[in-house]
Amino acid sequence: MPFTRINSKMVEAPITPGQRVFSQRGAMLAYRGTVSFTPSITGGQGGAMAMIGRRLANEATPLMTVEGDGSVMFGHGGHHIHTVDLMGETLYVEADRLLAFDGSLRQGTMFMGSQGGVMGVIRGQVSGQGLFTTTLQGKGSVAVMAHGGVVELQITPQRPVHVDPQAYVAHRGEVRNRLTTALGWREMVGRGSGEGFQLELSGQGTVYVQASEEKL
Repeated sequence: MPFTRINSKMVEAPITPGQRVFSQRGAMLAYRGTVSFTPSITGGQGGAMAMIGRRLANEATPLMTVEGDGSVMFGHGGHHIHTVDLMGETLYVEADRLLAFDGSLRQGTMFMGSQGGVMGVIRGQVSGQGLFTTTLQGKGSVAVMAHGGVVELQITPQRPVHVDPQAYVAHRGEVRNRLTTALGWREMVGRGSGEGFQLELSGQGTVYVQASEEKL
């Protein structure tokens, strides 16, 4: 179920019988055909226990289930939208950045400390992303929101990528990420470069970076 880009702030998804799409509640802008929009009480896949887990992890965002036969145009808050087509990989993204995603993707949560230990936890706090993040795995499409558009940077074992934590949107693939610091005496006296923290992403995959340091 690929999304079709209408412009930088709107995408269109085909809705076919027997297939579900999850989206943020209220993100429908227009639709064609016979389509229903139902609040997803569980906030996505996995039933009640998965819902409880997402809420405990603060990765629960109000979702609705979209079903029927037609097509739906999605957008939210005037944010820029970037689409990601997964071919079996895992996408790591904050729940509040999810605009819509294919209902066949497996949804989960990941503790940030599992990548980088204590620094992984600090990474979540510095980037404003908390202690957990949402994972989507399988074959399907995801539409994520960002400020100012998104650029895709390839990560290879020979060439890790460093990203401002505030500009980080998501990543996919076999990627390790850790927080690195460059704090010195200049930062202590308020004369630093303002780039005291960076995320280093290494391995094999892709990182998505927004053209802004503003959170959603």
